Amino acid sequence: MASNRFIDLRSDTSTRPSPGMRKAMAEAEVGDEQKGEDPTTNTLQARIAALLGKEAAVFLPSGTMCNQIALLVHCRPGDEVIGADIAHIFSAEAAGGSALAGAQPWPLATKRGIFSAAQVETAVRDANDRHSPRSRVVAIEQTVNRGGGAVRPLNAIEEIANAARRHGLAVHMDGARVLNAVVASGVAADRMAARCDSIWVDLSKGLGCPVGGVLAGSQAFIDEAWRWKHRLGGALRQSGVLAAAGVYALDHNVDRLAEDHANAARLAHMLGGIPGIRVMNPEVETNIVFIDPTASGHQPKQIVAGLLQHGVGMSTSYGGMIRAVTHLDVTAEDIEIAAFAFERTVKGMAAA
Repeated sequence: MASNRFIDLRSDTSTRPSPGMRKAMAEAEVGDEQKGEDPTTNTLQARIAALLGKEAAVFLPSGTMCNQIALLVHCRPGDEVIGADIAHIFSAEAAGGSALAGAQPWPLATKRGIFSAAQVETAVRDANDRHSPRSRVVAIEQTVNRGGGAVRPLNAIEEIANAARRHGLAVHMDGARVLNAVVASGVAADRMAARCDSIWVDLSKGLGCPVGGVLAGSQAFIDEAWRWKHRLGGALRQSGVLAAAGVYALDHNVDRLAEDHANAARLAHMLGGIPGIRVMNPEVETNIVFIDPTASGHQPKQIVAGLLQHGVGMSTSYGGMIRAVTHLDVTAEDIEIAAFAFERTVKGMAAA
């Protein structure tokens, strides 16, 4: 089984706009978003706000900006953000929370990035202790990237929110892949977001858009977020060209996320049958698979380099693992090809 094209499993950010999405972008009605005059951007923002059950939303250039603006609105210098030890907001955003908001991270030890309400209760600082930072925000990631796309159950979100409220803390959801969680769990997006003060959706991952995320919350929160958007250079002017991709994705690319989940589960099953290869998250819930090649005796970077020779892209990740992420540009046939390429690569390295 062979393929003449590159099968890119490095990330779901690898997606490229489909012909239908490109057409929608080319035909988008536009205006100056800073003046509230871009109708397509306004439509996208209103639809995401409604989807998440929030009063308002703002279109931003990236998911990282969504997270960082949320911290800038919620926090003051010297505040503390409670979250998982492997959370993207702590580990993959160049320490933005500290550099921009002056907020200190308080990472909780977790399994697959899932922490409990009891851990939050333990982590909250004594508000009367002048030597401690102020606990201000609890950050939840849904799904958990480094947790292999783990989905946090609704009751767990509600319990964490209850703990946060008891101490006057805000709850922020890094919802980069929250629609993957919605499709996998069957829990509606507005229910998943109901107890969160702020939440965002990434457009450039499973939804297949070329750029952008949408941050949602109360009207007062979003008014302040717009101010930070301007301060950080996030003004996009005629952003409807980009927002149109998001509108198209909401109409065409949400329900199909189930295909990505099925492909990831199939990939995990096939890779798990290769001697010396262990799938770190055999209970694949969404579209991310983590692979531990330790028992094969080969380094992740070697295997990833070997896969490239077979036209397959995967990435190395933390803890000596290899990561594969399925998305709308990867077919079921591609999964079969990628798994066979992985097996050939490992066997070829063993024979060398």
